[in-house]
Amino acid sequence: MNLKALCTDIDGTLLNAERDLSPRLKNAIGRLPQDFPVILASSRMPDAMRHLLRDLNRTKEPLICYNGGYVINGTGEVLDSVEIPLPLVSKILELSKNSSIHVSLYQGENWYEPKDDYWAQREIKNTKVQPTWKSGEEVLDLLSKNDSGVHKVMCMGESQEISWLFGELHFSHSEDLHLYRSKDTYIEIAPKKISKATALQLVLDHLYDFGPEHVIAFGDNYNDIDLLQKVGWGVAVDNARPEVKAVANEITLHHKEDGVASSLEKLLLNL
Repeated sequence: MNLKALCTDIDGTLLNAERDLSPRLKNAIGRLPQDFPVILASSRMPDAMRHLLRDLNRTKEPLICYNGGYVINGTGEVLDSVEIPLPLVSKILELSKNSSIHVSLYQGENWYEPKDDYWAQREIKNTKVQPTWKSGEEVLDLLSKNDSGVHKVMCMGESQEISWLFGELHFSHSEDLHLYRSKDTYIEIAPKKISKATALQLVLDHLYDFGPEHVIAFGDNYNDIDLLQKVGWGVAVDNARPEVKAVANEITLHHKEDGVASSLEKLLLNL
């Protein structure tokens, strides 16, 4: 197995219990050759990923953002952008209007928050990024002037309301939207046709001279399944969903026990 690159999910996979990069992980990645790309693939926005690359001394690496909906190279050039059309965004806002559901909108480098509440502060703490404060209606007006959609809609709230919204959207728009419940209080909404696996293939086609069979990938959740299936060596952390473990070539330690670092340390013995 001739591995030439690493592609990894972030939350629940790469980060430790403090939602940070452990010294052990930074040491393991620091021992990889500089020509061994470290590609982060996440539902996060770009700035919520760049500070991790800085901590890893890998600032020129490409990023797969919004689960593959927004792909950029190491200089910030956009390689691909797939958006949710504004009429669909408007419908999500309308459905959630009479509930307590908090709706965040993401477009490229921008994160729009409607109000400063528990959910907004939680995301600020988790991602180390500050949002732009605008209501959903203001964002729709702004983006309509630029003929843009959004890359991600994130809905947060009580589990019963989130379950209701998930059901409504799945019934009406399962062919248009990818609905992903990372937790019972969250729905991450993206265009149906994107995935981390297709985004990785795009990155490799544009920037490197090898295919996914030369990549080791790490993940924990449903949106990582196709990625782990596509690459040469797919690794699930021990806290991964059973469906993710089922397709993995290897199961490493829990993300809180430095599972990615543990697997990379073994890989380094063979590089």
